[in-house]
Amino acid sequence: MVDTAAFSEVVPQRSADAVFSQVRSQIVAGSLEPGQLLPGERELSTQLGVSRGVVREALQRLAQAGLVDIRHGGSTRVLDYRTSTDLGLLQHMLVRPDSSLDIPVLRSLLEMRISIGVAAAGLAAKRATLDQQHKVRDLTAALEIEDDVLKQQDIDLEFWSVIVNASGNLAYRIAYNGLVATYRPLRGVIASVVVPELLNVESHRALAASIAVGDIKCAEAAARELLESSESQWQGLLDSLTEAPSA
Repeated sequence: MVDTAAFSEVVPQRSADAVFSQVRSQIVAGSLEPGQLLPGERELSTQLGVSRGVVREALQRLAQAGLVDIRHGGSTRVLDYRTSTDLGLLQHMLVRPDSSLDIPVLRSLLEMRISIGVAAAGLAAKRATLDQQHKVRDLTAALEIEDDVLKQQDIDLEFWSVIVNASGNLAYRIAYNGLVATYRPLRGVIASVVVPELLNVESHRALAASIAVGDIKCAEAAARELLESSESQWQGLLDSLTEAPSA
């Protein structure tokens, strides 16, 4: 059965972007459920106040994102984003339309960050080139002498970028790209949260040294120690965000 849920007219901006964003938000929020049919292009264009061409472009993008399935004949069915999408959706899901953060999404990203970092470090110890070993060591030295927290974050991101590259695992590289894309717009907000991690030069050194000598287990242990340095700060942030609505 075709749903008759109302869509609001799109405010002036690139129209296909606005249509994509509005429909995506309703799918993620559950207003549009898996298996549900969207209204036809004509009806959607009327509700949204845009041309059918704009609606068609937005629907194609939603299909490419794994959010809808466009059937032969033109019907468009909502998919279950939990099983049909990839990492790219998390970036859009993290910040809700009201600018608040989605706590479960943030927690998921943090957990994935640790898992990928530890695994990539172990593989880097096994596969890193001499040049990559030197880069990790040099970035550790640069982090130690830098005292600006935003610049420290940039150095640390590059440190992990080299390690992920050194792992030789393309899936980790793509996942890391998604994590960084999600993280960068919020870097100023979470700067104080990651300070313990940025100041943990000892674990940076231990990780760099383990990669240099090819010690997989020590590299994994150092990576975990480093990435969990800010665990209590992250938990404090999650707790404060969870309590914020009732404050």
